[in-house]
Amino acid sequence: MTSLSAELNRFCEFSKRTKQILDETKSCFDDINESGNSELGSLFKAELLREEEQEILDIAQRPPGIVILGQNSYSKFKIVNEIFNNGIFPVINSAGHDDLPFRMVRFRHGESLSYSLALPDDYEIVDHLDAYREQSKTVPLKDLQIHSADKASDSAILEISYNHVILRQGAQIIVAPSHGEINKVYKTCTESVSPILVYSFSDDLSDEEIETLQNLQEISQYESVCFIRVPKCKQYLTNGESPNNNSTNLTTDSIKDNVSSSSSRKIERTLDKVNGNPRPQSHSLIGKNKMTILKNTKVYEQLCDLGYLNENPTCRNTRRSFLSDYYETESDLIDNFESHSYRFNMFVQQTLQRYLVNSSTVLNNSHSRCLSMFIMSAFDMARDMLITPKKLMFAREKEVELYKSLMRISVAKTNEIREMIGSTIAENQNMLVQKAADYEFLGTLSRCLESLERIDKDHANENSTSEALKQIVNAAYQVEISLQSSSSFVRTLFERMKQLVQSMPWNSQPKIDLEWKKKLATDILSNLSEARLAKSISGQIKERLNKSHDAFAMALRQLEQKHTGRLDKIEEERLKLRKIHAPKVAKVALESTSIKDTILHGMPHMGREIGRGQYGVVYSCDSWAGCQPCAIKSVVPPDEKHWNDLALEFYYTKNIPEHERVVALRGSVIDYTYGGGTNPAVLLVMDRLVRDLYGAIKQGLDWISRLVVAVDVVEGMRFLHSQGLVHRDIKLKNVLLDKANRAKITDLGFCKPEAMMSGSIVGTPIHMAPELFTGRYDNSVDVYAFGILFWYICAGHVKLPTAFERCDNKDHLWTGVKKGLRPERLAVFDTDCWELMQECWDGEPLKRPLLGDVQTRCIPVMQLALAIRYPAVMQFRIPAVAVILLAQETICTAAYNLHRKQLVC
Repeated sequence: MTSLSAELNRFCEFSKRTKQILDETKSCFDDINESGNSELGSLFKAELLREEEQEILDIAQRPPGIVILGQNSYSKFKIVNEIFNNGIFPVINSAGHDDLPFRMVRFRHGESLSYSLALPDDYEIVDHLDAYREQSKTVPLKDLQIHSADKASDSAILEISYNHVILRQGAQIIVAPSHGEINKVYKTCTESVSPILVYSFSDDLSDEEIETLQNLQEISQYESVCFIRVPKCKQYLTNGESPNNNSTNLTTDSIKDNVSSSSSRKIERTLDKVNGNPRPQSHSLIGKNKMTILKNTKVYEQLCDLGYLNENPTCRNTRRSFLSDYYETESDLIDNFESHSYRFNMFVQQTLQRYLVNSSTVLNNSHSRCLSMFIMSAFDMARDMLITPKKLMFAREKEVELYKSLMRISVAKTNEIREMIGSTIAENQNMLVQKAADYEFLGTLSRCLESLERIDKDHANENSTSEALKQIVNAAYQVEISLQSSSSFVRTLFERMKQLVQSMPWNSQPKIDLEWKKKLATDILSNLSEARLAKSISGQIKERLNKSHDAFAMALRQLEQKHTGRLDKIEEERLKLRKIHAPKVAKVALESTSIKDTILHGMPHMGREIGRGQYGVVYSCDSWAGCQPCAIKSVVPPDEKHWNDLALEFYYTKNIPEHERVVALRGSVIDYTYGGGTNPAVLLVMDRLVRDLYGAIKQGLDWISRLVVAVDVVEGMRFLHSQGLVHRDIKLKNVLLDKANRAKITDLGFCKPEAMMSGSIVGTPIHMAPELFTGRYDNSVDVYAFGILFWYICAGHVKLPTAFERCDNKDHLWTGVKKGLRPERLAVFDTDCWELMQECWDGEPLKRPLLGDVQTRCIPVMQLALAIRYPAVMQFRIPAVAVILLAQETICTAAYNLHRKQLVC
């Protein structure tokens, strides 16, 4: 019971921690959403789904409760007595009391033993219980039974306060009532606790009990159940005394040490394997730590048919997998509780682990979803800031091209327009003259003239008609006619008519008849100038083009100003996202995933120190989470900024898909007790390899193996870049080698998605590209760093290049690098290797080769090295993909000794 109490206390502690992380998450998300709602709208939104929050609270706010169901009251009471290791319930004969209705009983912690009847609505019934009238050492049967005469107390729950180590951290033990529908019973018993279901039985299951268990599966959503067989009772007791309770005392002093020393030692030895470090390794406890079940019993067959048990414990129970949570436990069958009580403890432990792991998983999923959204938003913002100026520049350039092209066309087409006008007039002269004569506007002029003539007869002034006609015609033809609105030459004719009328002396009143109209139209057509008309049309086109061009330029400037302001605000939001929001969410994400790793695998056992860096100490670890050997990086963040940086490092590294050229980060654990609890330590668990490249070269790693390492490093870098990540600290000590001298990239502390980089100057000085000092760089800085790394690989030693060694300090080195200072060429370098280095560390990022090209160019160098060392092997045509494998000395030596036919095979 001591171990069971420890598990319950552990559950309560982790529940409080989960609730605390949930509160921090909600506060963080509220700040993010409030900040994200700017003038530009909602750029990003962090969301914790209501269902997720409720699922977490259902576990974090509810204490664990062992809910005991069973065939009869005898079997349930027997289990309670075994759990408490005390005869608090009377031992009754199941046959004699099966028809008696027993009420629900709930055990809570209390300093002294006390009883009360409580209604479901939290009202307490004022009643004189037999427990207060009788000085009994067990709960009186009358208090457990439901009295039909007293209907008010039928639904009351017997609350028992009991000072026991299991109940001290808020845990409860709930005994289901003996009567009632399973739906209502289950809801009442589990509504305020995180249930651990126990079903006790003494006989084989009846048809009614099988149906009840089937309904329980659906109601509980296939919750796992611990089935416990209890021995049949051989006595029928009516006095409320258990047969072996003479020495039992329920006082506080006697409860503290109520487990015999021999059984306690036996239980603790067994539980050491379960509760010790490390914890069970799998994320699912299906088939784990299960004792061999007695398969020759009828109950076992019945439970297998129901789907509670599985005939093959190592296989997944498909009947409940579609409703299962992230972390699963299987039901168990205990044939003898007294002999195998530790299995009950194991079941409780696994069920509590399931609750904690699932709640932390739900919480961590919300964090990961938010951080993924941040990364995508950062990429969108970066793309917007990159593309928008280019779009504006493109629009300006293309409009200028279009404007110039149309201006050239307007000049080039002037002669064509003139010729077209002349040919059109010549071909359609008769038709145009007739249309001009019949044009409705001349009829209007005629009617106006007739009106004026009638007016002239009434008045003495003989010049009034001609003056009125002149004014009318001038007014009519002062209207500017747009060629764009009509292509009819009739309007052109009237333009000429206006000019002709204006030039007339008007000495005599004209007689406007059909002949006059035709003659006037003919004169106008004959006097039209095709050149002037064409020039006029081209001039109007140019004028309109100039106006449109100026209007476009002004509108584009306004649009550019608007986007400039918008992009400035986007950059501010992107900076807040990178510097404030993402680190805060990463911190709570680190805590939530650390809770899950701690529950599943426990605290790692740190061995000897194997390394020390600027931000932490690295220890060895034999095994953790099923991985061996491991390395533990212990970091104690001194302030909030370091906490956030470490959390982001963990998030980016943990979410990288596993790759054979990148050291995997297996998990994390936060030691809240470190430094007295004032300054927790973060333990990052990763794979441990044999040595780093610095030590390997120093110890004389051969040339072919160094070339293999170079190709491995390029492959690892290509993988990181394919994930949108930039390492930013490629160097000798961040390349680890295994027993076969195959390389993996490690220490992703500076590794970030390109869109999330803030332009910080990070890395190792001699490996830092010049553009790093400007704050604007991309993944080509890794290519530059590889060029320096390749210099060491080809040199075969770890001494600084002479050019760098002459620099007095980092500032001097950086100044030289910005001016073009690079490592010198050594005599051992061949032309291909030297050219590859030079291209990789080129000062212009765009001139550096792509990593795919680098890898391709390393293959011929390796083939040449193999041909020199193993000429007999390299006389065959070996594919490029096999060169790296053959480069390992053990393989090459074996191949060298093979017969030619065997090698070909």
